[in-house]
Amino acid sequence: MRKLFQTKIYSALLLLILVFIIGITGYKLISEYSWIDSIYMTVITIATVGFREVRPLDPIEKLFTSGLILTSIFVMGYAITVITEYILSKNNIGNLRQKRVEKKIKKMHDHIIVCGYGRNGQQAAHKLLAYKQRFVVIEKDEHIVDKYSSDSVLFIHGNANEDEVLIKASIEKASTLICALPNDADNLFVVLSARQLNKDLKIISRATEETTLKKLKLAGADNIIMPDKIGGEHMASLVVTPDLVEFLDNLSVSGEDDSINVEQVSFSKVCPEGKEQAIVDLDLRNKTGCTIIGYKSPEGEYIVNPEASLILKRNSKLILIGRPLQIESLKQLYNV
Repeated sequence: MRKLFQTKIYSALLLLILVFIIGITGYKLISEYSWIDSIYMTVITIATVGFREVRPLDPIEKLFTSGLILTSIFVMGYAITVITEYILSKNNIGNLRQKRVEKKIKKMHDHIIVCGYGRNGQQAAHKLLAYKQRFVVIEKDEHIVDKYSSDSVLFIHGNANEDEVLIKASIEKASTLICALPNDADNLFVVLSARQLNKDLKIISRATEETTLKKLKLAGADNIIMPDKIGGEHMASLVVTPDLVEFLDNLSVSGEDDSINVEQVSFSKVCPEGKEQAIVDLDLRNKTGCTIIGYKSPEGEYIVNPEASLILKRNSKLILIGRPLQIESLKQLYNV
């Protein structure tokens, strides 16, 4: 949109310059005015201010002046329209859109903040949209904000390094921060600021260099992802254990009918009354068709393929696997 406006403005300015050149040249050649008088006559003619001519005009000069006035009226009208439209669209419409976004963000809680809308940021946003999670994106590139902003993806234009911008994203009420900036130093600074603003925030940060991992942990990051390392390991795994990797790649979010899905369910969902009980007593396999493949204890310990006799503790989580229809049955039964 901005490029379109800029093209129109450049066209209007070129037309104005062209009209001025034609007017000055015309008065110089037709009326044999000096350059100063030619410029003066062109200005008062285009501006239609009604000042007196340098000298009375002969018929040919009157025809030329009339044509110049008519041409300049259309050109000036076009230029004023384009410039006015650009100013209104840039300021008023942009401000209204930003205010509407800020109003929505103020009402949000337990949402996710994504810092940076590059390759990793976009992938994170698409996954969050698939899970129907509420999130806000902080991006300092105004062109990206204008291009990707929509009702489903809320943007805040600004630098995530600044506390004021994080506060605009309601970081004090957010549940998670995904720091996907391309520069490790920027990610480190954002993590440090975010941890100071919200002590309970879960922070997931991107990193490029191995040396940054420890610093990000000390700054307050809960999880650190190295996309380049993951990509290299994934490619090597496709050579060593291709069938296993392809199977794991098919563990999708919702996907197609023949895909396999993985879902996590909290203790409060499967035990709404708060009573701790064994996995076997839940009878999830018969109720939904899903199979429990993992258990996360309240202390954060993971147990793969837990025993049926394992007692579920408060604040724990179950990880289940199943086909799409089975996952849907799970969601409906436990309101996941």
